[in-house]
Amino acid sequence: MAVARDLMTPGAECVGENETLTVAARKMRDLDVGALPICGEDNRLKGMLTDRDIVVKCIAEGGDPNQTTAGTFAQGKPVTIGADDSIEEALQTMEAHQVRRLPVIDGHELVGMLAQADLVQAAPGRAGRTVSEISEPS
Repeated sequence: MAVARDLMTPGAECVGENETLTVAARKMRDLDVGALPICGEDNRLKGMLTDRDIVVKCIAEGGDPNQTTAGTFAQGKPVTIGADDSIEEALQTMEAHQVRRLPVIDGHELVGMLAQADLVQAAPGRAGRTVSEISEPS
């Protein structure tokens, strides 16, 4: 059976917790992604930052993306999946936390990202239910 490592996009790039949201936005643009893992000085995953966070939680609130750091959004324990965890576990985790992307870790090292789209290939029917669950308001 397929595991997260089999379907993930390897080599996920982080935004540093002390980098500004402007730097993060440029990385998102250059990588053509809507979310980046936030990594600390210790290279450990601290959280996730989305393009929506930048717009809704910073700019729309009158914040300055040139002064606000990515670490501002690294709150609590990030939702992750282990590299050798099953696809079913990844789907359950996405549903339970209503997230569309999961950082994939091996030990404490970020090794990739797993998105809903990656899971559709492995479990098309099940992934469809997950999309519905995630899209429902909590």
